[in-house]
Amino acid sequence: MTLTDVDRKLAERYGRTRSAASRRWSWVIVGVIAVAATGLLGWSTVANAINTVDADTTGFTLVDEHAVEVRFQVSIRPDTRVACSLEAQDPEHGIVGFRVVELTASDDHTRSVTERIPTIAEATTGFVRSCWIL
Repeated sequence: MTLTDVDRKLAERYGRTRSAASRRWSWVIVGVIAVAATGLLGWSTVANAINTVDADTTGFTLVDEHAVEVRFQVSIRPDTRVACSLEAQDPEHGIVGFRVVELTASDDHTRSVTERIPTIAEATTGFVRSCWIL
């Protein structure tokens, strides 16, 4: 069904169709919202990435029945103090040793650290539980 000139003029007069300016403003508003949302997402991603600590256990050595040495690597923004919790477990995954280690600020992005955890029983593993910025 096609509109005649009279039907088209009546539709425009009484607001049954949207004008070109109205459609243009709608697209401008949608574009502004999309740009703002993209900027906010990018900013929050970068802000969260700057303040993160990445810690990986690289190995452990059972010293004796009362100690285990844990080797780990910490990646953090240079000149940032960090604390890490270290844990030693027995064969049934019970915690037999725990220690919190504070690492001083350094110019290096990645640091390798070896720390000894005292235990109350013989441990079968040692690892980094978590790290956080001080």
